[in-house]
Amino acid sequence: MIAKKIQAHFHPERFQGWGKKRNYFEGWYFKLISQTGDRAMAIIPGIAMDSRGEGHAFIQVMDGKKGTAEYHTFPLDAFQPVSTHFEVAVGDNQFSATGIKLNLPDLQGEISISGKASWPNPWYAPGIMGPFSWLKFMECFHGIVSMDHLLDGQFKYQGEVFDFSGGRGYMEKDWGKSFPSAYVWMQSNHFEEKGISFKCSVAHIPFLGTSFTGFIAGLYIHGTFIRFTTYNKSRLTYLERGKQSVQLSLQSPKYRLEVEAISGRTTLLASPIQGAMEGKIAESMTATLNIKLTHRRSGQTIFEGSGQHAGLEIAGDFELLQ
Repeated sequence: MIAKKIQAHFHPERFQGWGKKRNYFEGWYFKLISQTGDRAMAIIPGIAMDSRGEGHAFIQVMDGKKGTAEYHTFPLDAFQPVSTHFEVAVGDNQFSATGIKLNLPDLQGEISISGKASWPNPWYAPGIMGPFSWLKFMECFHGIVSMDHLLDGQFKYQGEVFDFSGGRGYMEKDWGKSFPSAYVWMQSNHFEEKGISFKCSVAHIPFLGTSFTGFIAGLYIHGTFIRFTTYNKSRLTYLERGKQSVQLSLQSPKYRLEVEAISGRTTLLASPIQGAMEGKIAESMTATLNIKLTHRRSGQTIFEGSGQHAGLEIAGDFELLQ
């Protein structure tokens, strides 16, 4: 068991919950957008255990265009992770870094994944959490499996064919006890040019009896990652919420990033509170992200674009983030 925990720590995409019995959740988020953009789905497999150690495995299915979601439950022992790489089975359904195979009552099919863009993963700061990954008392951990990749295959969902061949996807995950009490999350890999993906989250983080606003943002441009994080000398310089939007600015020693996220239709999804999937969050898969990256010293614009088919969540008491 100890060996599995150590190996998992250095590979955040793998199952992290070895030996956990209560107050624990872990879930992976697969975002799928068809080539034409007419289909948008999120498939979320995971496991949840409350304070009494009672729990279940689950698969959430979100249709981002219709604005509907389903929550499928399974016994705990239906959740079968592999320790040597990222691969998880939930009953007859399989999930890995190379694809998804589903056999649910109203959703069947197989999608293959290729050409993944992985977040840098040095041994001293594994994954997107960086040095915070070593602080095991934190309430929620976050990981990126792939910022951008190609999809192939199709699902049959509620009597309709959802063809994702030639489409693009994104994969991330969360694990721990609870989602933050307040956070903003956004992601898009559908800009005017292919090979560009953006992800940003800002969250209220409890920490050793106090709290702080943490953030992680990454702009992936044709094989290069430009990162803004709490731990790499970046700063959150502006954060404001409108009626249907969020604006924020981030600065690193070299770059300035300005973001406007405009929400679309939202759907309620289940979220973890002390390991139990008793919370509710509203997610849009039809949001728009307008981003601009400039060089701080010269003022030169390095990238400016509009990300479509974007995921956006604005949860909890926004004032905690300000």
